[in-house]
Amino acid sequence: MIDSRIPIAVLPTGTANNIANTLGLTGQPLRDLIKGWKTARCVNFDAGVAKGPWGARPFVEGLGVGLFAEAMFRIEDGDDDAVADSEGPAEEIKSVLHILKSRLQKYSAKELTIRLDGRDVSGHYVLLEVLNTRFIGPNLDLVPRAKFNDGLFDVVLVEEGEKSIFGQCLTDHMKRQKLKRQKSSPGLTIRQGRHLQIEWESSPVHIDDKPWPRKAGRNNTVHSSAIDIKIDPGALVFLTARENGAAGVKPK
Repeated sequence: MIDSRIPIAVLPTGTANNIANTLGLTGQPLRDLIKGWKTARCVNFDAGVAKGPWGARPFVEGLGVGLFAEAMFRIEDGDDDAVADSEGPAEEIKSVLHILKSRLQKYSAKELTIRLDGRDVSGHYVLLEVLNTRFIGPNLDLVPRAKFNDGLFDVVLVEEGEKSIFGQCLTDHMKRQKLKRQKSSPGLTIRQGRHLQIEWESSPVHIDDKPWPRKAGRNNTVHSSAIDIKIDPGALVFLTARENGAAGVKPK
């Protein structure tokens, strides 16, 4: 659907529903959402294009290196029974959040060479997430003020010394799962840009909800490699509620 200009209607029947949450389409009966399609607005939605050892691949939610990407591999490999045995989306999200929280303090930061729109932001990071959407993974609200059609990525960077801040974000999110209302999480380091170049060693990558390399296995080490990431402004068109505050557009 990238660059097709065909409007996409979303029914939030997945686990985290990150795109639907970003568009404000959750918490409504499916029947009402479907009825609303007749008067829905079309909104532009940016996408990203990541070029790396896998070739060129578009993404909608985000791409990341570090803690969350490695947790995805362990979950896909069936290393955590709590996720496999989860009963329903809410329980699965809760299990993933607990996995991230339990592994955070012992997780070693990765040395990443990063250029963002030509600026050097290299360092040792526990987590790097390049986001188009407000939410990522287990419905983590990492960028509450994110805009999905501003032509910019939101780049979340968590350094070794910021583990406690990210840990508090995870704790706050787990509380929101129970209480539904909670103050915003403490601020993370967030930068914006259109073009990223990343070099790293021995760390897997996730592209949306898919890990790379596809089958990591315990003996398959990710060797030094590079990613080139660019924004594709307005690559997708979604239908959203008439009262949604996002800027409306007409598909070509």
